[in-house]
Amino acid sequence: QVQLAESGGGLVQAGDSLRLSCAASGRTFSNYAMGWFRQVPGKEREFVAAVSRSSLSTTYGDSVKGRFTISRDSAKNTVYLQMNTLKPEDTAVYYCAARQEYTPWGVSTSTRQYDYWGQGTQVTVSS
Repeated sequence: QVQLAESGGGLVQAGDSLRLSCAASGRTFSNYAMGWFRQVPGKEREFVAAVSRSSLSTTYGDSVKGRFTISRDSAKNTVYLQMNTLKPEDTAVYYCAARQEYTPWGVSTSTRQYDYWGQGTQVTVSS
């Protein structure tokens, strides 16, 4: 089992920045690729960003490319999502997810391929 706990959400204005954190516990953090997803009521969960086990690979959803950055700190068992130039359409509950990965470069954009999920943190961007 892997337990994930997101933090850092809140209410910000358009153009502001915010950094989300996801602390992992329970299993060896370095065995897992990590991802961030987001969801608004009535819509499917949307892929935001992912990072491989070793940070060799990252990938981003089209709507956040150039504005968001995913990173991980293995010493702290934590993955981060730095969000810059926030827009009202970024408003959502943001979820952290972990996927057991057997290659150092593997990443996934599919919710179905993640094994563990956090409870989510709300991000609200006002115009």
